[in-house]
Amino acid sequence: MTRQYFGTDGIRGTVGQPPITPDFVLRLGHAVGRVLKRQSQSAQGQSGSPLVLIGKDTRISGYMLESALESGLNSAGVGALLLGPVPTPAVAYLTRAQRASLGVVISASHNRYADNGIKFFSADGAKLPDEWEQQVEAALQEAPQWVESAALGRSRRLDDAAGRYIEFCKSTFGADLSLRGLKIVVDAAHGAAYQIAPAVFHELGAEVIAIGNQPDGLNINDGVGATHPQALQQAVRQHGAHIGIALDGDADRLQMVDGHGRLYTGDELLYLLALHRLEQGALLAGVVGTLMTNMAVELALQQRGLQLVRAKVGDRYVLEELMARRWPLGGEGSGHLLVLDKHTTGDGIVSALQVLHALVQTGRTLAEALAGVQLFPQPLINVRLAPGQDWQNNPRLQQATRAAEAELGRAGRVLIRASGTEPLVRVMVECPDAAQAQRLAQSLADALRAG
Repeated sequence: MTRQYFGTDGIRGTVGQPPITPDFVLRLGHAVGRVLKRQSQSAQGQSGSPLVLIGKDTRISGYMLESALESGLNSAGVGALLLGPVPTPAVAYLTRAQRASLGVVISASHNRYADNGIKFFSADGAKLPDEWEQQVEAALQEAPQWVESAALGRSRRLDDAAGRYIEFCKSTFGADLSLRGLKIVVDAAHGAAYQIAPAVFHELGAEVIAIGNQPDGLNINDGVGATHPQALQQAVRQHGAHIGIALDGDADRLQMVDGHGRLYTGDELLYLLALHRLEQGALLAGVVGTLMTNMAVELALQQRGLQLVRAKVGDRYVLEELMARRWPLGGEGSGHLLVLDKHTTGDGIVSALQVLHALVQTGRTLAEALAGVQLFPQPLINVRLAPGQDWQNNPRLQQATRAAEAELGRAGRVLIRASGTEPLVRVMVECPDAAQAQRLAQSLADALRAG
């Protein structure tokens, strides 16, 4: 069955345009409720009472969508526990801790405030399989079946949701370690972690300077956060901080800078976490990255005897590969890091704590810990496709690709892939020589356009 509404990470779009409208979200809540009721009855052999947790980020549209979703669930006889503004990974954790049937996040992650979305977590705090999403889509096509008044679901608020999640985050940091003596700038992107993130690092002993912590419903990710690290770099230099931490709007993405304002990507932080595990004597066969993971990181891991497995772009695919291999560490250059022996999903705060754990325990700075990795240049050119253009069978592109790969040998690589959201082909070449990488990427893009 082809999915009409669900993408790679839930349902997302511009508020006020289908499907991110209150009428659709009401129907979605009702359909989700009916699926949960059926699953509950099948598992228990009798009528069950599923409970759904609902969290959101700080977008102004979150209130409207929360009300619609809550009403839809209640109309199907399913209860809702409202968490208020909390990070996406907080919903995953609290769903598990509260023994709920499902967790829902109302967020469009790193997008601007005009967008919003809805994504779901299982009772175990993990992403749900395609089959579950297909069941919801099928239920959306059915006529609604409102339950009678006595069977309606009830809603209530979990007033200490933030406090519970703060304690969970702190529990993932070494009990014998402290952040005392560290001055840390925390940029919460005016998003879901605007109160939580500064509190976590402060309670572990750090002197915290918070920026991006004054949401007004319209300023989420606006010039701050993981997608705009320049604000963090400037603040770290201005305050003479030791380190800076930037999250995105729903706090599942992480960027870090050192005391000089130098930015470190998710690829570098993933290498740091893997290296620290090895130094601590952990058994680690490899890590999972994506097609975009920098080749310099792959080579550095190989020198340490670790394999890099490349998944498709998207933290969902990284997670699937980690689960299949039963490995704990994976991530993307964008800052989605997975540390599965600490949490079931990507968590910017928890990932930052793992990096800080490694630095505090070894006494190193970020620069010292990553001295063995020098990222390769990765020029990326987007080529817009003409309608019906068959770029994969373009002979000029095939010839140019063979020539580029022959020139690079084992010192670099070529990656050509279609965008999952736009009619674009992304052309990337990486190697130690920036001029060579740019020249080859341009030749491939020209061949693609000529075809």
